[in-house]
Amino acid sequence: MGFPEKDLLHCPSKDTIEAHFMSCVKEADALKHKSQVINEMQKKDHKQLWMGLHNDRFDQFWAINRKLMEYPAEESGFRYIPFRIYQTTTERPFIQKLFRPVATDGQLHTLGDLLKEVCPSAIAPEDGERKNQVMIHGIEPMLETPLQWLSEHLSYPDNFLHISIIPQPTD
Repeated sequence: MGFPEKDLLHCPSKDTIEAHFMSCVKEADALKHKSQVINEMQKKDHKQLWMGLHNDRFDQFWAINRKLMEYPAEESGFRYIPFRIYQTTTERPFIQKLFRPVATDGQLHTLGDLLKEVCPSAIAPEDGERKNQVMIHGIEPMLETPLQWLSEHLSYPDNFLHISIIPQPTD
């Protein structure tokens, strides 16, 4: 049995994977910091970020990635939250839109706020009974969890929150 071409994207080389990873990190930084953090880094910092991930060396990775997770004290969070929502029930591979972590009134947006705006069917079924699980890293965070906190603590190494909407099995 060969590589499952229909299920997984086949990457031709490690260089391709590294380039894709760095592209995602740059996209996330553009959303969070207008690309200011990644642009201030040197090529060796980019390489250290990748090699720390590639070699499973958290300290090496975090020494660089921590800069991507910071924001000025006078701000309440990132400019936009980098996220992707995945659902098996739609044709789109994922949903990604601009979403601020803080509302215009200064209140922190929550995971529930994000889902209500971007993917309302995930949390508000017609009959009132929730039919989906909302998962990040294999856990189901409370919908009241501030999105900024989730982005800082549960983002994947590419700096995106990857949120899966999983249909609950019917009895």
